[in-house]
Amino acid sequence: MKKEILERYEHTDSGEVIIDISTKKVEDLYSYFDKKSHFLKKDLNQDLVEYMIESANEIEQERFIIRFNFETEVDSEATSRVTNSVNKFFTYLQEHEHRKMKEMLRKSIILFVVGVVIAGTSVFMNQSEFMHKSIAFAVIAEGLTVAAWVSLWESLATFLIRWMPYKKKISIYERIGSAKIIFISGIK
Repeated sequence: MKKEILERYEHTDSGEVIIDISTKKVEDLYSYFDKKSHFLKKDLNQDLVEYMIESANEIEQERFIIRFNFETEVDSEATSRVTNSVNKFFTYLQEHEHRKMKEMLRKSIILFVVGVVIAGTSVFMNQSEFMHKSIAFAVIAEGLTVAAWVSLWESLATFLIRWMPYKKKISIYERIGSAKIIFISGIK
């Protein structure tokens, strides 16, 4: 299956996959809503971002370059601006995913601490002599035991499993942000 996917892309002489992006002019690469913003502050067009992410996902760990094809002539200032925009935008996305991952891990640690405290309280209550005399006390102690296991399980599941998608996104954003970018202009 991977071979069939890779055959859909052009390759450089050195074997790198070429992610081709074609448009009329440089301005088409940027978000329409940032029309009056200075180019350094503009966001890349969301369709373009999604296309680059999907392409990088599709080719997995293969080396790639990004080739922008423009119908109009593009000067070196514009190509420098596009290269800078791609790099900065995907660096921003990496930082955003790092923050989300840190927040998720922070919640995991909090759940773990809460689970340990509840488990300790439950053990103490189960060892208490009131436990054998009061049904209400026994029910509360059992409820705390269940709550402790739920909290601990959620914490461990988050820590062991849920961080992987964040790491994958960060890796993809890093690969795109640091990819070699080439430009071809005047193509119709």
